[in-house]
Formats: sequence, structure tokens, C-alpha cells
Amino acid sequence: MTMTSSIPQISGVVKLTHLGIIRAVGEDAVKFLQGQLTQDVAQLGTTQARLAAFCNAKGRMQASFIVFKRSPEEVLLVCSRDILAATLKRLSMFVMRAKAKLTDATDNFLLYGLTGSAIDPVAVSAQPAWTKVDVDEANLIVLYPGASQPRTLWCAPVHCAVPDGNPIDLEMWNWLEVQSGIAMICQPVFESFVPQMLNYESVGGVNFKKGCYPGQEIVARSQFRGTLKRRAYVVHTDSDTSPVPGQEVFHGQDPDQPCGLVAASAAHPEGGFDAIVSIQTAAAADATTHSGEKRLSLGNPTGPALALLPLPYPLLEDI
Repeated sequence: MTMTSSIPQISGVVKLTHLGIIRAVGEDAVKFLQGQLTQDVAQLGTTQARLAAFCNAKGRMQASFIVFKRSPEEVLLVCSRDILAATLKRLSMFVMRAKAKLTDATDNFLLYGLTGSAIDPVAVSAQPAWTKVDVDEANLIVLYPGASQPRTLWCAPVHCAVPDGNPIDLEMWNWLEVQSGIAMICQPVFESFVPQMLNYESVGGVNFKKGCYPGQEIVARSQFRGTLKRRAYVVHTDSDTSPVPGQEVFHGQDPDQPCGLVAASAAHPEGGFDAIVSIQTAAAADATTHSGEKRLSLGNPTGPALALLPLPYPLLEDI
């Protein structure tokens, strides 16, 4: 299995063309989002960003965002571009009489990913994840590292200069995303997971002390009644075929039905592919106790083998 320990520091800048921005503006913008997302937007400080999910009534994630405030009445929600239009329409249905306006602001901002030494001229990369740093008109969000590489999200109005740094491929950034263990919702996995199935409660994506939002009862029950049976894991395959979001994962002991789904994937720099999969915890536990045997496979029971990699963060239940 390909390992990440031999990967040198990856430093550079990449335009994040797969992401878009929903902007919420108005005196009720924060209050409105507070009632829709898994995150406590009301308590979000000016030096913070947060991961958040927008769920249906059954607690299934319809979208996920990196959320931060540009001002007390302006909130930006960064999400996968392929779900942005539908998410904007769905959220707008609930605005009603609230003094808030939601728009697609993707064309009004530049979104770049910075990693390694490219971060140094604009921010301190050692700051905790979800720290927000303002540099003139730009906002920098410290993300979870990927493959031990520091990463930040850079967002600024379109008239601003692009951050300096060697260009890196978007596929390399996507691999670092997978290595971070955090998957964003995209169209193929729409309504496939409750937040804990992607470990959102362990990476700051769910606030269990805030007020109501769609699906809150289901999300809380999953956390406090021990009903959650699926978690997110990072896996590697030496196959030449890339896993794709929404693709099924199987376990050798139960070939008749899938044990999980692929949430994100990217090519490994040294060959094969890494992916984030949400699978049954029992299947993951069994896979780790039978090293050398083919226990998890991609697409069908005889598909390419998947090897579990260590999660880069502790799960909340283990803290």
C-alpha cells in the first residue's frame, strides 16, 4: 500500500473552481442561518470560521459549508458548486419574512487554496483549524491539515490580487482534502449521510448546545443514544480506477449488500487512489483485525481492495 510519509512538503496555490459561495446579507441573516444549520452561527466570532451542515427533516445532509462572517450582517457559505443552485433555492424557501437576502456570490469572490510555505506571507499556518484571519479585504480560513501539510482557504473580492505562490494542481489539493478526513457534500451523496456518518461532530461541524434546526432531533439522537452505526474512514486502493462519490463499498463477510459509500476521492501522488468512505463501524473494525485479507472492496464484492488508513483526528467518542 502506498504511504504518505515519503511525500515532501507541498507548497503552492490553486484556484478552487469546484467550490462556490452563497452570501447571506441583512439584519436577520445570522438569525436565519442559526435556524437552518448544525452550527451556532450566532456565536461565531470575527476570528472564526466553522464547518456546518444543512439537513433535511430526517437529519440527512443536503449540503455542507465552510461558514464565516465578513461583517455582522454578511455571512459567506462556501460549498460544492454542483449543489449550490439547488441549495440556494432550498434555503431561500425558508427566508419568508426574515430580513435576509441569499444570493449566489461565486462570481463576486476569488477562492484559492494555499498550502505549505505559500501560507507564510499571509498568515501563521500553525494556528488552530477554523481560525479566520483577515488580511485587508481577504479572509483566510485555517483548515485541517492534509498529509501533515498545513492548508488555508483564501477568499477575497474579485478585484483583489491573487495570492502569490507556485501553482499546484487541483487534484493535488483534492488529495490533501481527502487526507484531511473531511468530506464536503456534493451532488452524488446528497441526503446520503447524517453529519456523524462523515465525522462532522468530531471536526467542529455540529454544535449540540444550539437551538433547533431541520433534523436536529435525529442528529442529537444519533449522538447521545448510541444509534450511529456508520463512520467516515480514509482508505487507499492500488487500483487504476478512481473511486467516485456515491460508489458503494462492500465487505467480504456480506457480499449481498453494501456496507457503505464513497464520499470523496483523489489520486495519490505516488499511485493509486485515496478516498473517504462512510461505512459500517462493524465492517471497519473487522477490516482492521484481518490484515492481509481482502475485506473491503470498491463497487462490488470482487472489486478493487480498499485498505484502511489511520484517521488524522480523534473521533469525539474517543476524546
